[in-house]
Amino acid sequence: MYNKRNVLLRVLSVARRECGIITSTPIYVFCMVVFPILSVVFFTSMMNDGVPQEMPVGVVDNDNTATTRTVIRLLDAMQTSKVAGHYATPAEARNAMQRNEIYAFLYIPEGTTSELMSQRQPKVSFYVNSTLIMAGSLIYRDMRVVCTLGSAAAAKATMSARGYTDDQIMAFLQPIAIDIHTIGNPWLNYNFYLGTFVIPGLLLLFVALVTAYSVGTELKFRRSKVLMRLSGNNIHVAMLGKILPQTLIFLGVFYGYYMYIYGHLGFPHHGSWVTIVLSGFFAVIASQALGIFFFGLLPSLRMSLSVCSLWAVLSFTMCGAAFPLSAMDPALQGLGQIFPLRHYYMLYQMCVFNNYPLSDAWYHILALSVFIILPAFVMKNLRRAMLEYVYIP
Repeated sequence: MYNKRNVLLRVLSVARRECGIITSTPIYVFCMVVFPILSVVFFTSMMNDGVPQEMPVGVVDNDNTATTRTVIRLLDAMQTSKVAGHYATPAEARNAMQRNEIYAFLYIPEGTTSELMSQRQPKVSFYVNSTLIMAGSLIYRDMRVVCTLGSAAAAKATMSARGYTDDQIMAFLQPIAIDIHTIGNPWLNYNFYLGTFVIPGLLLLFVALVTAYSVGTELKFRRSKVLMRLSGNNIHVAMLGKILPQTLIFLGVFYGYYMYIYGHLGFPHHGSWVTIVLSGFFAVIASQALGIFFFGLLPSLRMSLSVCSLWAVLSFTMCGAAFPLSAMDPALQGLGQIFPLRHYYMLYQMCVFNNYPLSDAWYHILALSVFIILPAFVMKNLRRAMLEYVYIP
């Protein structure tokens, strides 16, 4: 009992010392509180409308009939597109797109309406800047929709003039009725989709970097022997006491982020708050453990920060949110399992977003638990570094 009490006192002593370092060093305050909060507000505000709205497009209407003008008005009425200019030739519109004045333009050649009425399949052209992936795909979808609606309206008018009933016309224009059910995110809101992996990814980046930095600066500023003396030369006590204040701060920021997006912004979630709290806890502890592991593996402040940065940046690609991991090369599918963000994202998708039981996500919980125990394999090397290594700039 005495030994346990002594260990607890040493942990609290190291934690109290760490609190003094955090409050007296502005970089900790900025990287642990200010920058994460700014990141949350920035990304949620940037995509506040859910999808980009009124992106500029151009029109080259060489037919200039009531039908083509109706198509153009429909395009201008779409939520994501706004007709920002009319051009006389495709060359002028292309130059405007190259000057980044418009993202795309619709080219309607002369005679389009007459060919449409005589059912000779006129051709209109879409020119889209596909280097802007989201903007290009959304505007391309809008232009296809309005052209389909325009051709359907012309065909309906022609068939009505020939005496067809409305049911016969609809059976011809739309032989198969499509009933779409968008699961989970029926609003197609990009904020709900992107904000739930980009923002946690940034927060976990700060967690890993601050953890590696805080351990590395013990060597840089020659404080490591003081740390070890307070912990009784027990590296486990030293690391536990050192990261304890950081853990509480990061968990506070993470849970504040949850309350902001789910409580204030109304992000959809079907899982319980217990599941949400557990997912954030596992993610923060796993990222801290990874930061300690990298420094213990490479006891150099510069190298450990570089590895943490590389690891965190690759996580955005390998987590499977932007591009499905199952569609990647088999070697990359295996590589994706070594990133904590991947397992956090799957835990979120399965248990928070879709309300599957935690037992269905046992693999991802186990993977995060493995990350948490990684520092145990480098503690001996970390202790040697704290007691013997000399910092080299």
